Amino acid sequence: ILEMYLNEIYYGHLAYGVEAAAQTYFNKHVSELDLAECALLAGLPQAPGRLDPFINLEGAKARQRVVLRLMVENGFITSEEAKAAYAQPLKLVPPEHKMLAPHFVLYVRKQLEEKYGPERVARGGLSVITTLDLRYQRLAEEVARKHIAKLREEHGATNAALVAIQPATGEILAMLGSVDYHDASIDGQVNMALCERQPGSSIKPITYVTALQQGLTLATVLWDIPTEIPLGDGRVCRPTNYDGRYHGPVRLRAALANSYNVPAVKLLKKVGIAEMLETAHRMGIRGLQRPPGYYGLSLTLGGGEVSLLDLTTAYATLANQGRYVAPVAILKVVDGQGRVLEEYKGPQPQEALDPRAAYLITDVLSDNEARTPAFGADSPLCLSRPAAAKTGTTSDWRDAWTVGYTPYLAVGVWVGNSDNRPMRELPGLRGAAPIWHDSMEGVFADEALQEVLKVRGQPLRWKFPRPEGLEEAEICDLSSLDYGPECPRMVKELFIEGTVPDESERGTVKLRVLPLPVEIAQAGPGSPPPRYCVVPEGVALPPGAAQEVVFIVPPEDEEEAERAREWAAEAGLPVAPSELCSSEWLMGRVGEPSARWTITSPQPGQVVRGPTPIVGTASFRAEEIQFYKVEFGYGERPRKWITIGNIHREPVHEGQLELWHAEALPPGTYVLRLVLVKRDGNFLPPYEVPVRVE
Repeated sequence: ILEMYLNEIYYGHLAYGVEAAAQTYFNKHVSELDLAECALLAGLPQAPGRLDPFINLEGAKARQRVVLRLMVENGFITSEEAKAAYAQPLKLVPPEHKMLAPHFVLYVRKQLEEKYGPERVARGGLSVITTLDLRYQRLAEEVARKHIAKLREEHGATNAALVAIQPATGEILAMLGSVDYHDASIDGQVNMALCERQPGSSIKPITYVTALQQGLTLATVLWDIPTEIPLGDGRVCRPTNYDGRYHGPVRLRAALANSYNVPAVKLLKKVGIAEMLETAHRMGIRGLQRPPGYYGLSLTLGGGEVSLLDLTTAYATLANQGRYVAPVAILKVVDGQGRVLEEYKGPQPQEALDPRAAYLITDVLSDNEARTPAFGADSPLCLSRPAAAKTGTTSDWRDAWTVGYTPYLAVGVWVGNSDNRPMRELPGLRGAAPIWHDSMEGVFADEALQEVLKVRGQPLRWKFPRPEGLEEAEICDLSSLDYGPECPRMVKELFIEGTVPDESERGTVKLRVLPLPVEIAQAGPGSPPPRYCVVPEGVALPPGAAQEVVFIVPPEDEEEAERAREWAAEAGLPVAPSELCSSEWLMGRVGEPSARWTITSPQPGQVVRGPTPIVGTASFRAEEIQFYKVEFGYGERPRKWITIGNIHREPVHEGQLELWHAEALPPGTYVLRLVLVKRDGNFLPPYEVPVRVE
C-alpha cells in the first residue's frame, strides 16, 4: 500500500509519484536524491500547490524543516544531520516551459486517469485532441487578469475563474481555473472552475423555470413585502432584498429580472425545494445532493454550493432550448500504435426542460428594460448582441458570479479569493460581470472566434429562436394603477399556450365600491383603515352612488393580505378591499325602500346545533321583488354562498323564513343572510347574521 501511495501521490507540476517528482524538481532518479532533497519532496503532498518550491521556496523550506524535525524525533537521523540538510542549498531545475491552459490540462488528465489508469497516462504515448480553443483561452486569461488587477487593491479580490461552453455540443472552449496557475499566494493551482461555492442569486433562474413548468406564468404576482415564513421548530425565515427595500406587488418577470430575494423565497416555497433540485440536476448541476430539508428556502438565494462548470452547463441548457448536453473536454484519444481508444461522436441531448419555459427565462434574462430598476440601463450585462445573463453575490462578499449566454456560447465567471476570504463590498455586477462582458464582446469582435461556434457550418443567427406554443396577451402594469375604473397602462406578456390567465386571474380585479367615511372606516377591523367597501354582486344602488375601481388582488393568506394592504396604503397603490359594505351602510345609500327584511333568530354570535329555524321578516311588494331566499357561507367573510331550501315568492311577517340543518355541517363560523331579489335580477343589500355551529 505504501509503495502504491508513493508511486501515485501528487507532488505538483503534473508529477504523480516520487520518481516523477524527483525528475521534475531535481532532474534525478529518486535513487539519486540526498537527504535534503528527499525531505523537501516528502513535504510537498500535503499542499503541492501552496508549497510549490518553484513559486514558494520559503514555504517549501519551512515544510522541509518539519520533515527533518520529525525524522530526528523518530530516530531516523541525528540533529546534526538535520541541520546540515536544511542548510544545504537546493539545486532546483526550473521548468522549461509553462503549461498552456494548465487547469484544463489537469482536468483532462484526471479524466484520462479515471478511464485508463494513472500508470498508463504517466507512461505517455497517448495523443489527445481536446475541445479547448487556445484563442478563447487566451482571451479569457487576458480579460480576467486585467480586471482582477483593477479589483485587487480596492476590493480585495485576488482571483477569477471562467468557463466557456458551446451549448449545442457541450464542448468546453475555455477553462480558466485561476488568473495565475503559478501564483501560490492565491492558491493558483486550485481549479476554481471546479470548486463548489455558493452561487448567490445566479441560481434563481432554476427556481423560476421550475415554476413555469408547474403552470405559473411571467404574469403571476408575488408580493415583495416584509414576510415571515415559519420553518418549524420555532424558526422563522425573514428574507430581505439586496437593496434593503421592498417593492410590493411584482410579477415574475420583474422579480427575476431585478433579482428580488423575497419573491424568490416565496416562489420556492410554492414550487417545492425537491422539485427545484430535480430541475437543477436535469439541467446539469451534479452537486446539491443532500436532502431538501438540508438546504431549506435559502437554496434559491444560493444556500447550496455548485461549481462554475456545472452552473455554466445549466445556463447552456437554457441556451440550448431546454436540451441538456453534458460538457465535453476530450474529442479523441489515440495510443502510441495509432489505435483510436475513444472518439467523441457528437452531442446526445436530453430534454431537460420544456423549450417554451426555457425560452421565457431567456426572454427575462435578456430583457434590459425589465432589469433596469435594479441594475441600471447601461450595465455590463448589456452587450452589442442579444444575450441573457444573471449575476450572483453571496451575502458575505465571498463570491461574485455572472453567468450568461447567446444561442451559441455560454460563459460563466466567478470572482473571489480561493482561501474563502471575503472581498470588500464587491457584488457580481461589478466583480464578475465586467469579465463576462469583455469576454463576450471579444468573441463578437473576432470573426475567427465566431467561426468556431458554427455548428455543421450553419450561419450564426444571434437572435434567440422562439419555439412554437407561445402566445402574447396584455396585462396591467401594476405600478400605473391610480384608483380609476381602467388600467392606465397595459403591457404585453408572453405565455405558454393554455396558461394565459383569465381576466379575473391577471393580478387585478375591477370592483364596485363605496367610499367609506373616516369614522366608519376607523371603526372597522384592520390597519390601515379601508378607503372603500365592496358592494355585493347584484345589489342595486342609485346611479352614481357606487364607483368602479381596478384594484390589485391581495395575497390569499389573510395575514399576508393585511401586510400587503399596509404596504400599498403607504405606496399609494390600490389593493382590493376585504370589507363588504354592511347592510346598514347600503340601506342608507338605497334610500327608503318599500320592503323590510330582517333576521331576528338566531342572534348574531349565537351557537346553533341541529335543525335551526331561521326566523324574521321578508316584507315586499310582488311588483318590486321576485322572491326572497336565505343563504349561508362558511367563515367570517364567505366567498361562496349556498341557498338553504328553496326560493320563496310569498312575504313572511315575523315568522319562519327557512329551516337550516346545521347538524350536517362541520363546526365553525358561518354567516346567514336574507336576500330579496328584484325584478331586474339584482338584489337589495342582504341582511347578515354571523353564527357558530357546534
